[in-house]
Amino acid sequence: MGPGLGFKHLEHISEAYVEAWGSTLEEAFENAGRAFFDIMTDVNSVEPVREVELQVEAEDLEALLFEWITALLVEFDTTGMVFSKFQVTIEKTDGKFRLRAKAYGEPYDPERHPPKVEVKAMTYSLMEIKQEDGGYRIRYVVDI
Repeated sequence: MGPGLGFKHLEHISEAYVEAWGSTLEEAFENAGRAFFDIMTDVNSVEPVREVELQVEAEDLEALLFEWITALLVEFDTTGMVFSKFQVTIEKTDGKFRLRAKAYGEPYDPERHPPKVEVKAMTYSLMEIKQEDGGYRIRYVVDI
C-alpha cells in the first residue's frame, strides 16, 4: 500500500439526476417514467408486452411526481416489472391532482435487460416542473 496517510478518498455517487420533457405535462411525466427505468437498464431493451394500470394522487405537481416515481419503484420492487412505454392522464379535481397511467413493459431479465444501477428511493432534491416554450420540463433526483 505504500507510505502515507493510510487512507484515500474514493468517489461515491449516490444519486441520479434526471431531466425529462414533453409537449404536454402528461408527456413529460411519461418521459420521466421512461428515464426512471433507463437508470436501471437500457429502456430500449424493454418490450412493452404487458400492461399495468397505476394511479396516484397528491396535493401539488411536485408531490404527484414524487408519488408517480415511487409507484414505479414499488411496482418494480414487488413484481419485477420494467416499463418502456406509458400513457398518462393528469386531472385536477377537488384541489388534488390525480395521475392515471397505463405502463407497458415486461418482467426484468438481466440476460436481456443490461443492469445499470439499483434505485433505492425517490427524493424531492432539486425537483423542478416547469412550463416552458413548447412544453414542460421535469427534473428530479433518485437515490441509487
